[in-house]
Amino acid sequence: MISLFDTHTHFDVEDFDHDRQQLAEQAYQVGVRALILIGFLQSRFADLLATDQFLKSLEDVPQSYLAPGLHPFYIERHTTQHLLDLEQFLKQHPCIAIGEIGLDSFIKEHKTPEIRALQADYFSEQLFFAQQFDKPVLLHIRKSHGETLQILKQHKFKNGGIAHAFSGGVEEAKAFIKLGFKIGVTGQITNPNAKRLHEVVKSVSIDDLVLETDCPDMTPLCCQVSTETRTRNTPVNLPYVLDGLSAALNVDKEILAEKLWQNSVQCLDLKY
Repeated sequence: MISLFDTHTHFDVEDFDHDRQQLAEQAYQVGVRALILIGFLQSRFADLLATDQFLKSLEDVPQSYLAPGLHPFYIERHTTQHLLDLEQFLKQHPCIAIGEIGLDSFIKEHKTPEIRALQADYFSEQLFFAQQFDKPVLLHIRKSHGETLQILKQHKFKNGGIAHAFSGGVEEAKAFIKLGFKIGVTGQITNPNAKRLHEVVKSVSIDDLVLETDCPDMTPLCCQVSTETRTRNTPVNLPYVLDGLSAALNVDKEILAEKLWQNSVQCLDLKY
């Protein structure tokens, strides 16, 4: 049986409250051996922790890991107190990384100089925490790859991490890899029209890639049922992401899975 690491999930959200145990058991049965619970709002930190503790109380489910953080898309909802709460959370609980953090200028409201500066401030503060606690970071970047690279370089950030749901180009991918980051590949890889992502994964080394579902978002194309408006994405779908990447790279699935597991463990500084 192959071992898979879902490096980006929101498995703590309400979408999974009614069948979380069943889904965790199903994910384990298809080879998902570990997953990360990612933060995005301070108000979700308690649920993040409760989900981690719940999963750790079960048998034959993926090993769960915590990565709290303040997401740039929700910048208007964050306060300086939330940064202090994040610091306390990092002090009080074992966390594997800080995430998801970064910059997001995807919507018009976030393109203003004021919002961009605010996002940069929160990103910088969380990079300081990552340096203080010696943790990698899980990056959220939309329409802001150049600015994100600039801030990482300003901080002389050496802890690396994962560029989650990577949507940049080949040269940007190589720049993040040079700074010690892995490229996060989602279910988008199953979409033949995601030409930019296909070009990126073919242009970098297999050593630089990791898998993620980003559940409940980023449903693999093969899991989207035409009779439904949207199919819920879960960690159970991670093998489909592996299948898509295996096909894109023309690499044997089992060989690829083993390498991706090693990449995940290495970049998150885990012992297995």
